[in-house]
Amino acid sequence: MPSAAKKHHNPPASGPAADLVLKVALDTPLRRVFDYLPPPDSAGQDWRPGLRLRVPFGRHSQVGVLVGLARESAVPSDKLRAALQCLDAEPVFSADLLDLLQWASDYYHHPLGNVLFGALPGMAREGAPVRRRVETWTVTPPGADAAAAGEPKRAPRQQALLARLAAGGASESALSAELGDWRPLARALLKRGWIASAESLEALPADAAAQETPAVAPGPELSPEQSSAVSAINAAAGRYQSFLLRGITGSGKTEVYLHAAAATLARGQQLLILVPEIALTPQLIGRFEQRFGAAPTVFHSALTDNERLASWRRCLLGQARIVLGTRSAVFAPLPALGLIVIDEEHDASFKQQQGGFRYSARDLALVRAQKLGIPIVLGSATPSLESLQNAASGRYHTLELPRRAGNALPPVLKLVDLRGQTLHNRLAGQTIEAIDRHLKNDGQVLVYLNRRGYAPTLVCTACGWIAPCTQCDARLTIHRQDDRLRCHHCGAERPLLHQCPQCGYAVKPVGQGTERVEETLTEMFPKAPLVRLDRDIVRNQDDLTKAYEQLRSGHARLLVGTQMVTKGHDFPMVTLVVVLNADQGLFSIDYRAAERLAQALIQVAGRAGRGSRPGEVLIQTEHPEHPMLQKLLTEGYDGFAAVALEERRAARWPPFLRLAALRASATTMPLAIDFLRAARQAASAIRDSHGLQAVSLNGPAPASMARRADRYHAQLLAESVSRGQLQQFLGHWVPQVEALPEARRVRFALDVDPLESF
Repeated sequence: MPSAAKKHHNPPASGPAADLVLKVALDTPLRRVFDYLPPPDSAGQDWRPGLRLRVPFGRHSQVGVLVGLARESAVPSDKLRAALQCLDAEPVFSADLLDLLQWASDYYHHPLGNVLFGALPGMAREGAPVRRRVETWTVTPPGADAAAAGEPKRAPRQQALLARLAAGGASESALSAELGDWRPLARALLKRGWIASAESLEALPADAAAQETPAVAPGPELSPEQSSAVSAINAAAGRYQSFLLRGITGSGKTEVYLHAAAATLARGQQLLILVPEIALTPQLIGRFEQRFGAAPTVFHSALTDNERLASWRRCLLGQARIVLGTRSAVFAPLPALGLIVIDEEHDASFKQQQGGFRYSARDLALVRAQKLGIPIVLGSATPSLESLQNAASGRYHTLELPRRAGNALPPVLKLVDLRGQTLHNRLAGQTIEAIDRHLKNDGQVLVYLNRRGYAPTLVCTACGWIAPCTQCDARLTIHRQDDRLRCHHCGAERPLLHQCPQCGYAVKPVGQGTERVEETLTEMFPKAPLVRLDRDIVRNQDDLTKAYEQLRSGHARLLVGTQMVTKGHDFPMVTLVVVLNADQGLFSIDYRAAERLAQALIQVAGRAGRGSRPGEVLIQTEHPEHPMLQKLLTEGYDGFAAVALEERRAARWPPFLRLAALRASATTMPLAIDFLRAARQAASAIRDSHGLQAVSLNGPAPASMARRADRYHAQLLAESVSRGQLQQFLGHWVPQVEALPEARRVRFALDVDPLESF
C-alpha cells in the first residue's frame, strides 16, 4: 500500500459512493494507509479528506481519518471491506492542517496515522462528536392536559417533572441540575404517553468574541522600539514573514504580542500563542484577559480530557479567537489563523523528546505559518543559536528591544568566587550579606538552583557507599520532607536510610537541592516568609497560582526555585537574584550545555530589577575565570552567542550540520548495539547505492547514562551538511531499519534534529 496520502492516485475532491475507494489513516505503527469502500448507507455523502470514520480493523473497529480518495485499489475487490460509519458532517482537519501533518509525517519519518491521531484530543480519537447530540424532553398534548389537572396526584415528584416540562422543554442536563435523579420519573410519564424526547445537535454557545472584535483595554504607552516591532508585524499581515523578536528581559515583548493580537483580531482572524511551560500560562492568560476582556482558549497537558475536548471544539468551530498553549497547541484546528507567536522560542520544551513522534513545535509552527502565508513571531531574550543563524542568513527578520520597559535598568551581574571562602551549606559569606541587605531594604530575593530535592547524594561516612538507583546508572536523590530516596530518571524510590546497608555506620547527605536551600535560608532568615517553586511543590495549577499570589502581593520575601523561575515571569519586587552552582554545565560533554547554561543564567538574572528599583545578580562559581562566564559578564548573551556560533561552525555541529539520531533500548546492551550495527550496515548500503556520500554515520555508542529504568540505551547518529540529502537517506533507511530481524528485540525511535546529544 502507498505510505502517504500524497502518493495516491489523483483523487477527486468529493464524489458519489459508487466506484470510490476511501484511503484511511489509522492509529497504528504501520507506514501505510488502508483502503475501504464507503459505508452502504452513505449515498450523497460529500467525501472530503479530514473526515473521521469508524472502520472494521481485524476483529474490532477503529476510528480512522480519511486522507484521500481513489477509483481503484490494490486490494482485491473480494477482500475490500466497507467503512462502518462517517462520524463527521465536516472535516476535523482542514486541508491546510492535513497538509502540515502530512509534511510532519514525511519530515520526521513517522507513520501518518500516529501523527494525525497525536493531533487530536483523546476523546476525539475515540470518536467524540464535534457537536454533541442533546436529548430534549417536552410534554405531549395529553401530558399538557394532565399537568393542568395536577396529575399524577399520588406521585408528587412525577407531578413536579410534568409541570416543569409543561412550562417549557428542557435538556437532560438542565433536568439533572434542577431535579436530580429524574430518569425513573421520566420513564413512568413516558409509559403514560405524557412526555416525549428528541435528539438534536447541541446549539453553539453564545460567544460574542466569535462574532465581533472584542473591546481592547488601553495598555501602557509603547517605546519607539516596541512601536516599530508592532508596525513591522502588522505590515506583514496576509503574507509569510518570520520575525525574531530579540528583547532583553523586561523589555516588553508581551506588550508587542498584545498589540499585534489586537490588530489580528480586528481583521477577524485568530491568534495562536505557544509557550514552553504550563507555568507561564496563568500570567499570560491574565494579561490577555485584562486587555481583551475574555480569557484565551488554553491547550496544555494539565487539562482534563473533557476540558481538552472542549478547547479543541472551540477552535474547530471558530469560536476561539485567541489560543494559548504548550507544545501540542501547534496542531490546534484554527480555520482563520492570522498570526503565530512563540514565546521563549529557545526553550527545549518545544521539542517532544519522548515517545515515537519527536517533533519540534517551534519548527512546525514556522512551517504552518509558511504554508498559510501568515506572519510568525519568535520571541526571546536569549534566542537559540539556530534562530540567531537564521537571522544572520536573512531567513528571519530581526526586531530589537534593547531597553527595559519604563525606567527599569538591567541588573548588575557579579561573580562570587567560592575558592578559599568559608561556606555555609554552599552559600558564600558575600552572598549571605547581600541577601540580608536586600531583605532589610524591603526587596525580594530569588535563589536559583536547578536541582530539586534535599541533596543529590547519600554517602556513608565510613566505607564510602553511595545510595544507587537499582534500575539506572544514577544516584538516588534525598527528599527529606517525604523521608524518601528517589531517582529523578526512572521514578524509582525507597525509604530514606539513616545507616549504611553495607557497614552499618551513619550516612549523610552530600550536595544541595532546593529543599536543603529552603531549610538553610529559613534558619538564617526566620522572619522572611519563603516560597519554593519546583516540581515537588508545584503539582497543579492551584499550587502555582498560590505561589505567585504570595510573590506578587509581597508577602513572600524569599523565593527558591529551579528552572521554573527562569522563564518569562514578572516579579517586580525582586531586587536580588542569587545563582547557586553556576558551574553545572561548564564542562559537560553535551555540545549544547554551554548554550543552555548561558540562557538559564541570563533568563534568571532578568528576574531582578524589573520594577522601579535597581537589580543585582550574584553568580556563585569556583571557576570565575572561565571564558564563558567572563564573556557573559562583559558582553552579555550576544557576546557569548557570537563565540559559540563560531565554535559550532568549526566543530561541525548544528546549526551547521543536520542530525538524525536512531535511538534504541533493550534488556541488555549487546542487544541494543547489535540492532544499531545492523542498522549501520543497511545505511552503508543505501549510501553507496543512492550516491548519498554526504551522509555519514557516527556510532553506535552507549548513552552517557547507559542504563535507565532497567533498560540499556544506545544510539547511532546520521549526519550531513545537506538537509535534503539527509532526508533522502532517511526515506530509504527507516523502512529497512524497521524490517531488520534485530528490530523485534529492541525498542527504537528516530529523532530528527535532536536536541539531546544522549
